[in-house]
Amino acid sequence: MTGTPRTLAEELRTRTDSGLVGLLRARPDLLNPVPGDVTQLATRAGTRASVVRAVERLDRFVLQTAEALAVAPDPCPYDTLGALMGGDAGDPAVAAELPRAVAELRAQALVWGPDDRLRLVRTARELLSPSAAHPSPTGLGPTVAEASAGMSPGRLQEIIAAAGLPTTHDPVTAVAALSGLFSDRARMAALLDTAPAASVAVLDKLLWGPPYGGVTDRPAPHLQWLLDRGLLIATGARNVVLPREAALHLRAGRAHHTPEPVPPALSPATERDPQLVDNAAASQAFTALATVEELLKEWDLGGPGVLRAGGMSVRDLKRTAAALDTTEQLAAFWLELAYGAGLIASDGEADERFAATPAAEEWLQLPDHERWAVLAAGWLSATRTAGVVGTADAKGRALAALGPHLDRSPAPEVRRRALTLLAGLPPGTSVPAAAVRSRLQWERPLRSGGAAGQAPASPVGQVPAPATGRNPATAGAAVDGGAPPPGPTGTASGPAVPGGSAPAPADDLRSRLAQWTLTEAELLGVTGRGALSAHGRALTDTTSQSAAAASPASAAAPSPADTDAAATRAAALLAPLLPEPVDHVLLQADLTAVAPGPLHRPLAEALGVLADIESKGGATVYRFTPASVRRALDAGRSAAELQDFLTTHSRTPVPQPLAYLIDDVARKHGRLRIGAATAYVRCDDDALLSEILADRRAATLRLRRLAPTVLAAQTAPDQLLDGLRAMGYAPAAESAAGDVLIARADTHRTPPRTAPTPVPDGPPSPDPTLLTAAVRAIRAGDLAATAERKPVHAPTPAAPGALPRTTSAETLATMQAAVLTHSALWIGYVNADGAASQRVIAPVRVEGGFVTAYDHTSDEVRTYPLHRITGVAELADDSV
Repeated sequence: MTGTPRTLAEELRTRTDSGLVGLLRARPDLLNPVPGDVTQLATRAGTRASVVRAVERLDRFVLQTAEALAVAPDPCPYDTLGALMGGDAGDPAVAAELPRAVAELRAQALVWGPDDRLRLVRTARELLSPSAAHPSPTGLGPTVAEASAGMSPGRLQEIIAAAGLPTTHDPVTAVAALSGLFSDRARMAALLDTAPAASVAVLDKLLWGPPYGGVTDRPAPHLQWLLDRGLLIATGARNVVLPREAALHLRAGRAHHTPEPVPPALSPATERDPQLVDNAAASQAFTALATVEELLKEWDLGGPGVLRAGGMSVRDLKRTAAALDTTEQLAAFWLELAYGAGLIASDGEADERFAATPAAEEWLQLPDHERWAVLAAGWLSATRTAGVVGTADAKGRALAALGPHLDRSPAPEVRRRALTLLAGLPPGTSVPAAAVRSRLQWERPLRSGGAAGQAPASPVGQVPAPATGRNPATAGAAVDGGAPPPGPTGTASGPAVPGGSAPAPADDLRSRLAQWTLTEAELLGVTGRGALSAHGRALTDTTSQSAAAASPASAAAPSPADTDAAATRAAALLAPLLPEPVDHVLLQADLTAVAPGPLHRPLAEALGVLADIESKGGATVYRFTPASVRRALDAGRSAAELQDFLTTHSRTPVPQPLAYLIDDVARKHGRLRIGAATAYVRCDDDALLSEILADRRAATLRLRRLAPTVLAAQTAPDQLLDGLRAMGYAPAAESAAGDVLIARADTHRTPPRTAPTPVPDGPPSPDPTLLTAAVRAIRAGDLAATAERKPVHAPTPAAPGALPRTTSAETLATMQAAVLTHSALWIGYVNADGAASQRVIAPVRVEGGFVTAYDHTSDEVRTYPLHRITGVAELADDSV
C-alpha cells in the first residue's frame, strides 16, 4: 500500500509482524477471539471497553499526551502537539520524552497517521475531550465553535464587533474570525491590555480549570466586558465558559499546568550494608515460618467455625491474634498467607470449620528455605488481600478474614512493580514508601484514581473542587460573587490541582496495595530494613522483569512456572542465611528448658507435647507443668520414656524437680479410668472414688456409685475428663475393651484442598506461540479479504465483503480450470458448525466431490467438500 493511510486499519496493514505482536501483547483483549483480518482488529481496537482498558494502562506523561491530542485539532501536526505539551517557551524534558509518548500511543493503536497528521482514535477522543458532563483533565473547555453552537448570528456579529473585528456575512466566518483572534498571540495580548483588572482576575480564576462558572441575571460590568468580547461565552441562563483558544493563550500555549515527562525519583535513598539487610530479611523469614507453623499447630485439633457468609468471625480472629501474640490485622495477613499457600482451608463438614490441609503436613516436612519458597510464591501471585479485612464492602458489611470478596485483581501486578522498583536500586538501598507510591501512581494514574470518562461531574460551585481520580476539579467558580447555578451535587472541599492529571489520593486502592506490599514483604523476609534482600531480588527475577523495567504498560505477568522457578532460586540464596537446627536443649532447675536455636522437627514436636512454650526469640523457653506432663502421658508415653527422652536431648543433667514432677504425675495418671456409659469412672481404689463423690465440685458431673470401684456419670466422657482434671485428678480415657485411649495432637485435617485461584486482572498475557499464530492468521485473513478479484458475472452482484455466490456447476468448472492453470481462487466456505469464512486457495486436485488445495489463509494444504463452498471467483493476476 502506498500513500498516507486513511484509516486505522490501513495503517495496521503497513505494520511489520513484530509491530502487530507488540500491539497484541500490550492489548491482549484484542485476541479473544483472534480477529479474522486487520479490519476486524482495527474495529475491535476502537471499541470503548478495549480503549478504556488501554488508556488505563498508560503512564502519566503518555496519558497527558493523549489528553493534549484530545483538545488539539484533528488531525494534529507533531509540532502543534509539541507546543501544547511544552508551551510557547518550550520544555527540553518534554521535547525529549514526547517522541516516546507518541510512539507508545502508536504502538497501542490509540494514535495513527504520520507525524504531520496525528489522529487520536475516535473512542479515546470521546473519553478525553472536554464536555459539560465530563470536563477535560487538562482543565480546558470547549472551542469557540463548540461553545457558540447555539448562539444567534446577530449576537455573534456583536461579539466580533466589540472585539475589534470586521463584521462577516455568516456565522461560520464570524466564529473563524474570533478563533483566529484568540489564537493570535499579538492581537490577543493587545485585547487583554484593554481589559479591566477585575476582568483579568476572573480569567485567572478559570485559567487552569474548571472552565465553567456561574453569573447572576445581571452580570457586573467587568463580566459584561468579557461576555461582549467572547472571552466568556454563555452556555445557559446563568452559566458561562472560558473558550479553549482564549485559555491556551493565557496559559502560554500549555495544555497542562505541570507536564510530567519523567517519573518521580526514588529518593531520598538510605544505603546500608547489604549483608546486614540480608541477615535482617533472613531473620524475619525464619520468624514468618515459625508464625505459620504456630498457626498450624494451634489449629491441629480443628480451627474456628466458618461463618454462614464465609470467613472467620471477629471473635475468632481476636483469639487467633492472641494465640500468635500479634495484632488482628497481622493475624489476618498470616491467615491469608497460609490460605493462599493451600495450608489451611474449610473442612466442608456439616459443622464447617477451618483446619490444616494434608498439604500442610507435607509443607512441615520440607527444609526451611523450601517452606519459605512456598509461602513467597503464593504471596507474590495471590489476589486475596489481607489489608482489606475489617473494611466495609459495597453493602456496608465488614469483610472477614478467610472470607469472600477479598480478591483485588491489581494486587499481583502492584507487588511485582513495587519489588522491581526496589530491585532497580543498589543492593542495601531503601527509599521511603511514599516514593514508591508516587512512582506507581505515575506509572498507572488512571488505575490509581479512576477510569477516564467515568467519574461523575460535579456542579459549578463557589470554590474549585479537588481533582477526583483523573478528572480535574469539576466544580466551577461563581465568577460574579453570587450563588452557584443549580446542578448535581458534588464536592467542593479544597483547591483544585491545576490542569488536571493530578496525583491520585494517598488512600486509593493502588497506593494502599503498594503500602501493604512493602509491609508484607518486610514481614515475609523479602526485604530487610526497607531494602530488597539478595533472595528478594531473585524472587523478582522472572522472565518478564526486563520487559517490566523497560515498559510497565506492556510488561506481561510471569507464568506460575516462572514464579515458582524464581522462588526456588530465591530459596537457594536464603538457605545459608537461616539458622541451623539444633538437636538439644538446656534443662534448668526452675522446670524450664531453653532451646538455643531452632530445634529439629521431631524434637520440637515431642518437646511441644511435653512442655508449654513460655517465650520465643533467639532462644525458645519451654516450661514443664503437671498439665503438660499429663498431656505427654495421654499421648502414650511412659514416665521412663519421658526421662530417657530428656536425658538424650539435654546437654545438662535432668534436674531433680523435673524428675520428681514426671514421676508424681505418672503415679497418679490413669488410676481413674473414664469410659462411655453415658460415661463412667473406674478405679481400683474405692476410697478415691468416695473422695470424689464427697467433693462439692463434682456436683455438676452428676455422679453415682454403681459398684465399689465404678461411678456412673450423666455427662459426656470428654466433659467428665475435663471436670476431674479441673479438680486436680489425672484420669485417663479408655476404650470399650478397657484399653487406655492415646490422644494425638494431629487429629483433624481437611480433605485434600487446592490453593485459591487468583482472580485475573483482565485477559491473560499471550505467549509468543499464540502471538505468532495470531499474526499469521490475521495476515492470511486479510489477504483473503483484500485480494483483488476478477469480475464475476452474476445476476445479482455481491455486496462488498459478502461471500461469493456461484452455482455448483460454475464452482466445479472454475476449480478444475484452476488446477490446470495453477492459479489462486477466492472462495466462500461454510464449515460444519455453520460458520462462514472467505479464503484464498490454490487448487491441486478435484475428485470425489472434494477439492484439495493449498490454503493461503491457514498456510497449509487442506481438503474441502465442494458442497460447502458457497461460490468461487478468480483473483487478479497480481493478487497473490
